[in-house]
Amino acid sequence: MTFENTLDFAKKMDASDPLASYRSEFIFPQHEGHPVIYFTGNSLGLQPKRSSAYVNEIMADWANLGVEGHFEADKPWWDYHERLAAPLAKIVGAREEEVTVMNTLTVNLHLLMVSFYRPEKGRYKILCEEKAFPSDQYMLKSQARFHGYDPETALVEVQKRPGEHHWHTEDFLDAIEEHKDELALVLLGGVNYYNGQVLDMEAITAKAKACGVMIGWDLAHAAGNVELKLHDWDVDFAAWCSYKYMNSGPGNLSGVFINQRYLDRKDIPRFEGWWGTKKETRFLMKPEFEPMANAEAWQLSNAPVMAMAPYLASLTMFEEVGMDALRAKSQKLTAYLEFILKTVETEVQGSFEIITPEERGCQLSVFLHGQGRSLFDFLMSKGVLPDWREPNVIRLAPVPFYNSFEDMYRFGQILKEGILKK
Repeated sequence: MTFENTLDFAKKMDASDPLASYRSEFIFPQHEGHPVIYFTGNSLGLQPKRSSAYVNEIMADWANLGVEGHFEADKPWWDYHERLAAPLAKIVGAREEEVTVMNTLTVNLHLLMVSFYRPEKGRYKILCEEKAFPSDQYMLKSQARFHGYDPETALVEVQKRPGEHHWHTEDFLDAIEEHKDELALVLLGGVNYYNGQVLDMEAITAKAKACGVMIGWDLAHAAGNVELKLHDWDVDFAAWCSYKYMNSGPGNLSGVFINQRYLDRKDIPRFEGWWGTKKETRFLMKPEFEPMANAEAWQLSNAPVMAMAPYLASLTMFEEVGMDALRAKSQKLTAYLEFILKTVETEVQGSFEIITPEERGCQLSVFLHGQGRSLFDFLMSKGVLPDWREPNVIRLAPVPFYNSFEDMYRFGQILKEGILKK
């Protein structure tokens, strides 16, 4: 397709967009009486309008039924979480029994490492990417210390090549091969938060499995954004948050994937709680833990249904649209944003550089050359909400559910104005 940097072209693209109507399903912050150009769905997705009804339903059940809402509500609270498993399984490419929702992301990664990081003498190292998201870095280092190892030697960080902004798949494969006799775990971010790169999860997983190394993925920036086939790729475990591309609300719940080979087993080490026991006998208060036969065995406490409600509301839209349609629009929308950026770059003579490679979801990270935080502040003052990352990067995430082609065009005009002001 041949793009054009005109308002008329952008409006024509929106008019032919089969997902355009979903923009009206979301609530936009306002700037001077108009919706902002929202580019931070990779940090916090917009609120779906239908979320309120799902939360209010629980509030009404609580008011009218009290504790009996656990069993007598239209969506009983005691099994509320089960409603999220099927739509999530489609999004992450899993079997329904391999998925559940509980806790928050880093909490879940710690809990999963109880089961899947089992270091032994001589085989205790964890392979991760250079400068992983800080929470992952803290988690991995603290896990190493908890098991009595020095993080400086326990972590194997795969570096970017000198002068480059992205990783090469073969560097991960080579690192796994080189350290295979020392590795207890590979744990990587499926989509890098900083540069927006999608790692080759299939190839890296296959290499880890071939070397007999456990592998897990942090999918915070991948779930609801890119194609995932966790079951087919034979991933051991994964976790993701729900408040970025899945629009469930700030700091909300995390989903987990646990490969079916680890299900319905009592010999798996894990921290246990009563919501992981068999549903049929849970309220008999038996002293012995009897694990659920699915991923719910890793649950600890009863479902926080008021947090699950907006997640379930958002998942209804994923069910209606499907990941294939979302991904198709995402690729087109992100390509148009790239075209706009490169057009502006030409017009202002090389003031910035896109550091996101072709392997990407709906995020472009732009490194500013000769510009600073002042340009970001200018964009904010004009009703554009991007995301700033030190030392000099603006992250832009055109989300297919609610961003439009007109957003991309208007952003380009504002960006050009901001650069030329300097």
